[in-house]
Amino acid sequence: MSYAAIAKNNVAVITGAASGIGLAAAKRFAGLGLKVVLADLPGERLQAAAAEVARIATDGASDVAAIATDVSRPNDLVALARSASERFGHVHVLMNNAGIQPGSSMFGPLENWEAVIAVNLWGVINGSRIFAPAMIAHGEPGLIINTGSKQGITTPPGDPAYNVSKAGVKAFTEALQHELRNTEGCKVAAHLLIPGFVYTSLTAHGRTEKPAGAWTPDETVDFMMETLERGDFYILCPDNEVDRATDEKRILWAAGDIVENRPPLSRWHPDHGEAFKAFLAGKKG
Repeated sequence: MSYAAIAKNNVAVITGAASGIGLAAAKRFAGLGLKVVLADLPGERLQAAAAEVARIATDGASDVAAIATDVSRPNDLVALARSASERFGHVHVLMNNAGIQPGSSMFGPLENWEAVIAVNLWGVINGSRIFAPAMIAHGEPGLIINTGSKQGITTPPGDPAYNVSKAGVKAFTEALQHELRNTEGCKVAAHLLIPGFVYTSLTAHGRTEKPAGAWTPDETVDFMMETLERGDFYILCPDNEVDRATDEKRILWAAGDIVENRPPLSRWHPDHGEAFKAFLAGKKG
């Protein structure tokens, strides 16, 4: 049912659409004949992205709208929902994709923590809560895709604010899908996009060429579309360095910290690092 929402003349709204995965998704939806609303911070990047998508869209610029939106501000998301419906009618696909990663440390600047959680977590929560009721009410197939991260599941050391925000996205999206599937007559489904290493402005860190290990945003969206067609809730993307089997073992080991009563983040703990390597290699951990 989720994939049924991706149909010609349906409407897709994508946050963080001026670049990266958001822009790749906007182009893919436009190529399939959807009307596309790109939401991102105001500026030339957003306008350039909209022009790029319009070149692909069935009816050109008339099928594309660029709406300046700061997802950390609930009123901006309310305005986005209103503008999208006024321009194109019912929304069928919502992709809460906007995200930032300025870097954080446990006792570093509070501003970084507040900004990351406001965009990465509250942007998803508010986006879903603002759009979903109308998507349920119109009675047509609908789809909400929330962009999470593997860092929200295995929570590696180094950027705790980002990990917290993406762990929240996972928990929220699981709860959202549970709510949707238990709502009588609801034809809207939620899915959690979990990218691997993707070369975007968020991950470039000054690099001007894609690292060999990274996927492109287009490859990530290709995988997303294939997975949606299968109906999977967890869209766990590999990349050119990490395959599905490795991801599964990392996730199982992280869960095992609780079950086995190991120290948190034991993969990086001196007393457990070698056991993890053995587990990853298929030996007893």
